Amino acid sequence: MWRELGRAAGRVLLGILPLAIFLAVMFELGWARATVFAALGAGVVVVTVTSFVSLRLLAAEARDAVGGLGPEAALPPAPPRRLGPGGWAIWPAALRLDRAWRSHAAETAARLAAAEAIIAAAPDPLILIDRQRRIVGANAASAQFIGAGILPRDLTAALRNPLLLAAADAVLRGEPARSVDFTLSVPVERMLRAQVAPLATGPGQGSAQGGAAAILTLHDVTELKRSEQLRADFVANAGHELKTPLAALIGFIETLRGPARDDAAARERFLGIMNEQARRMARLVDDLLSLSRIEMNEHVAPTGRVALAPLIDEVVRSLELRAAARDIRIAHQLPADLPEIVGERDQLAQIFQNLLDNAVKYGRPHSAVAVSASLAGDLGPALVAIAVADQGEGIASEHLPRLTERFYRVDTARSRELGGTGLGLAIVKHILNRHRGRLEISSRAGEGSTFTVWLRAADPREDVGQPN
Repeated sequence: MWRELGRAAGRVLLGILPLAIFLAVMFELGWARATVFAALGAGVVVVTVTSFVSLRLLAAEARDAVGGLGPEAALPPAPPRRLGPGGWAIWPAALRLDRAWRSHAAETAARLAAAEAIIAAAPDPLILIDRQRRIVGANAASAQFIGAGILPRDLTAALRNPLLLAAADAVLRGEPARSVDFTLSVPVERMLRAQVAPLATGPGQGSAQGGAAAILTLHDVTELKRSEQLRADFVANAGHELKTPLAALIGFIETLRGPARDDAAARERFLGIMNEQARRMARLVDDLLSLSRIEMNEHVAPTGRVALAPLIDEVVRSLELRAAARDIRIAHQLPADLPEIVGERDQLAQIFQNLLDNAVKYGRPHSAVAVSASLAGDLGPALVAIAVADQGEGIASEHLPRLTERFYRVDTARSRELGGTGLGLAIVKHILNRHRGRLEISSRAGEGSTFTVWLRAADPREDVGQPN
């Protein structure tokens, strides 16, 4: 480029060279000093005018050279023909600058598009806020928390939790990233973990979208918090359930070793109570182990086929003696065309064992327990509904949503008296989860309860698995 500019400057100076020669000849010939000074003044004027005109011409040629460059114009393969010497001189440098400019602009646009795509595709809500704590950007996942209003708008209008707003203010003041947990009450109660982090916008790092100064990330930790609470409740309840019979056993053992050492009648009575408590502990441990095994495989759906009629007949026969002791009749009459069920036979037997056992325990004496089945699902996958209805005292509606919780009892004393562990319906729920089924409970106080199990029917056209 400098060589080209030198050539252009040489062409300009060539116009001044004749004047310089003329002045030198005048000095050699000794012409009058006034004439010389006049000629010098005229020469200076001519040089000034010539330089001014040359610079204007160079500027015009430079504008012509770069006028067709830029992101909106197509890159010309060659300089325009109208360019003068100056335009030709700066054309290569302008062309290289234009190419570098286009490359940098394309790279910046690609980075911006990639960043926007990442934010939009993120499964967790991402919210961009500026220095004034206004929302200037958000992805689709955040719409459920901040709505779909016009941006920018103040963060307070969307999320009014004081802890969250204080964390955002602290980060915007220059403090490091903050993390806070808070609860949203509407439309349903959810527990969220918010992380507020500053966006780096220093030299060489560009500016964030919409002037954003921080990014707010929301994580829904409702299930995690509930799982932690359930785990804590489970440990506490299991400890309590085991501690009660253990305390009874220890007390009776101490009594038998002390005051009742030689009392045969007390010994027989205490041994009977100790046997009941020991069996209660055994049932509780068996149910805990069963529940643990079910939960371990809950994510793996069974693939076998099970015929329901023979299975329910077997369960009913196993409970006949217990039902007869309370003068309860178990009536079951299933349709002959009932299809097979996709499932595992032993776990399905445990479902109906628990439901029928509850019906016998909590039903009124001298009543009946009815087992019925029907086929549904005309508009979708075929489902089989098996209902177990008793004629007991019924369950108040406020207890129904919690019946499948571990250790939840409507009447704790009566449940323990009847040998219940508080885990029967929890086991039913988790087995049904593994079988991709569901449990429906309907009851009215004084009228009995109905527990309906929905299970997938096996497609006769598909080889689901071996019958079992």
